[in-house]
Amino acid sequence: MHRYRFLLSRQWVILTLVAIALIPAMIRLGFWQQHRYEERTARNDLVSGALHAKPVPVERLTSPGHAVSRTERYRTVTATGTFDTAREVVVRRRTSSDGEVGFHVLTPFVLPDKTVLLVNRGWIPAGGAQTDFPRIPAPPAGRTTVSGRLMADETTAASGIKNVKGLPDRQIMLINSAEEARRLGARVLGGYVEQTAPAARGGSPEQISDPGSEDAPLNYAYMLQWWLFAAAVPVGWWFLVRRELREREEAAAERDPEEQPAAV
Repeated sequence: MHRYRFLLSRQWVILTLVAIALIPAMIRLGFWQQHRYEERTARNDLVSGALHAKPVPVERLTSPGHAVSRTERYRTVTATGTFDTAREVVVRRRTSSDGEVGFHVLTPFVLPDKTVLLVNRGWIPAGGAQTDFPRIPAPPAGRTTVSGRLMADETTAASGIKNVKGLPDRQIMLINSAEEARRLGARVLGGYVEQTAPAARGGSPEQISDPGSEDAPLNYAYMLQWWLFAAAVPVGWWFLVRRELREREEAAAERDPEEQPAAV
């Protein structure tokens, strides 16, 4: 065992401790990536199922004061009523598909029983100062049937968007049915709808694209990568030990002939 006595040197003790610490850390990182993979896969399955589900009347999934659940989110719903453009507002600091900052157009949609559905008709450019109320293309007039993706009320906790007060008239930061119910003095269905039909026409707001899928396979690849790294650490450590031992033995072999007495 004296051949491995060099492992007790300061350099090798530090190297060994670092290797020992890296193995569980990498294993934990692998499990974290596995958790992210499972989360993203479940989210993708949930969104895909909701987007491909048969459209239903909005009243089947939500009502005044209702909190839209994860399984209800992104479901395609339909509603028949009339757009109330006189009381529509814009949602600040929203981006287009190209990343340009502008507004989302939120228009109350009055149903036959006088309850209100909040409809996000899409994105429009600011077209001037952010404090100015923009020119908004008009929606279809009269009785209209719309369809779209049901969304949960926005909150600061979920979105990270601060609900700033004292904004210019008819501008809001978050789409929240409870706050809109107080503003409108009406019964407002919980959540809101991202409109997908009728299709946008020239000059209409740019409709919001579907949520797409998150890159779960990337997390799976990272999971395998971290675990391979964890397995490689002891292999690499042993390779370094063997190389150090070989170099020491070769150096000793070069010194030995000089130390041996000459033959008589």
